Amino acid sequence: MTLPEFEIKRCEKLVAEFIERRRPPLRLRKDVDLAFRIKAQSVEIFEIRPSWTARGKPIERPIAKATYNKSNHSWKIFWQRADLKWHRYDPLPEVDAIEDFLLIVEEDDHACFFG
Repeated sequence: MTLPEFEIKRCEKLVAEFIERRRPPLRLRKDVDLAFRIKAQSVEIFEIRPSWTARGKPIERPIAKATYNKSNHSWKIFWQRADLKWHRYDPLPEVDAIEDFLLIVEEDDHACFFG
């Protein structure tokens, strides 16, 4: 189940604003940058770095993910541990709005997202 089109546009706007506030200075963006994608009912925020090899595609390091739960109209929050699997963010596993998810990632009280 994918998000409705109006919710996708709303998420794109809010997450793009969040990313723009968190991005490194322009002079550093060739070495490290932030981006996001919306796929089905999930919003994923990730870091982009150049590949170790000159010819390789950029390396993406996931930071945070929110997945919309249609049955109770909430967003489940996930972070990626060292095992490279998504884990529920136990301090607050669900929020009511995408804005709440972005606030949790921004504050990062438990150093799960940006370390």
